[in-house]
Amino acid sequence: MTDFSSIKADAKERMEKTLDSLKADFGGLRAGRAHVSLLDGIMVEAYGSMTPLSQVGTISVPDARTLSVSVWDRSLAKAVEKAIMESDLGLNPASDGQLIRIPIPPLSEERRKELLKVAGKYAENNKVAIRNIRRDALDDVKKLKKDNAISEDDEKRFENEIQKLTDDSIKKIDEMMSQKEKDIMQV
Repeated sequence: MTDFSSIKADAKERMEKTLDSLKADFGGLRAGRAHVSLLDGIMVEAYGSMTPLSQVGTISVPDARTLSVSVWDRSLAKAVEKAIMESDLGLNPASDGQLIRIPIPPLSEERRKELLKVAGKYAENNKVAIRNIRRDALDDVKKLKKDNAISEDDEKRFENEIQKLTDDSIKKIDEMMSQKEKDIMQV
């Protein structure tokens, strides 16, 4: 027999995981600012095999519009530069020996709007997930009532608590979305 505290704890945990998932989704959206994760997928021809860029040099962010790669083996600098240019990121690296500077071009208005749509989809999908978690929890509360484990007053109180959890989570999603919108639209 489950009790309300375990139903509520389960719903809360699942809602928090949903918010974490949204945070991760938003993290993958480029907002015109330099971030080391931008170069995560780039593979470099090194020592006869394809190697992740992060394993041939140190990636850093000297300022908001620039990435730099400090290549550990000077002979690989050209290969790193080539790999960055051939990626579909539209980046144009400039090398001076072992240090490769990569200016991040500002996003076009059109690209910003596309990113906003994607962010909006992420937010909406996560709101749906939150509502599904609420539905599951309310079904469990109704089952407790049906089994006469709780009174009608308890049922109403529990439903209100679940609704409050849901409202708080939806509000957090809206706040995250408005923050991401500011990031994307910031020129």
